[in-house]
Amino acid sequence: MRIAQLAPLYESVPPSGYGGTERVISYLTEELVRQRHEVTLFASADSQTRATLVPCAPRSLRLDPDCKDSLAPHLVQIERVAQRETEFDVIHSHLDHLPYSVARRSPTPWVTTLHGRLDLEHLVPIYREFEEQHVVGISRSQRSQLPWLRWADTVYHGLPPDLYSFRARTPDDLLFLGRISPEKRVDRAIEIAIRSGRRLRIAAKVDPADREYYCGIKHLLDHPLVEFVGEIGDREKGDFLSSGAALLFPIDWPEPFGMVMIEALACGTPVVAWRCGSVEEVLTDGVTGFICNGVAEAVTTLERLDRIDRQRCRLEFERRFTVERMASRYVSIYQRLVDQIQAAA
Repeated sequence: MRIAQLAPLYESVPPSGYGGTERVISYLTEELVRQRHEVTLFASADSQTRATLVPCAPRSLRLDPDCKDSLAPHLVQIERVAQRETEFDVIHSHLDHLPYSVARRSPTPWVTTLHGRLDLEHLVPIYREFEEQHVVGISRSQRSQLPWLRWADTVYHGLPPDLYSFRARTPDDLLFLGRISPEKRVDRAIEIAIRSGRRLRIAAKVDPADREYYCGIKHLLDHPLVEFVGEIGDREKGDFLSSGAALLFPIDWPEPFGMVMIEALACGTPVVAWRCGSVEEVLTDGVTGFICNGVAEAVTTLERLDRIDRQRCRLEFERRFTVERMASRYVSIYQRLVDQIQAAA
């Protein structure tokens, strides 16, 4: 099958540091190539792929000091896809609603994976206008925010099975991985660590948009039980996630998926998370971690971590969240869309 993949240009594919969407696109693209599909990736020029790369920006926009307008290169990207649309059997976009006007007029079927939150009022008018567009959700929780969209399916993210190694024995340290932002609530993680008397290691980046929140909690990083590692990439992530008794995921927003949860499970590390967003779909309470409703409950669950079988965490990852499983689900969607076009011809 001839497949076009459209990646956001803010990060390379895969990203050099933190970047969940671009990492998923990379895993999917490489697996589709491995399955012998003909894949063309429209992404920034510093991307690395075995697919055919069509560079749409000289470098990832986040790292480009000369980028003054992030919308402009994305419009160029969409136009380059439109000029070649008949070369593909299906076009898979990860740009949210940005290309919908072009997709509406295309003879080639488009499908868009929605990677972000959908509970925002300003999204309703755009999705009402383009409600004919085929979309894929990354969790049932995410889909529930706009249930009337033309959902093609729900596809959970997946990782290469050999990306992270299982480790059975670890220290008592707690871990936090992601962004330092209001919705990720690293302050809750620090409170849990302090109240439980456990060491907390934090590997996270600080985006400019989250600078105010960071400044408000920065003093918490000076606590003797807290170690701030900073932003890490894929090479360091496996060792980091394998180095703790549990990953803390104390989110305060309707998380669409939560990539870090399955990354932890791939290492055999259980997750202590808030009952919010996709958490109850990704984790099995008491099996791959604990799902909590507050700090006090989270502290209590840490006393039961020895009941979690770390090997079972890894097996659940292999059963539910591999890249092969993810790619197979997407190929089924692609084929269904192609068949619909052919049947209507």
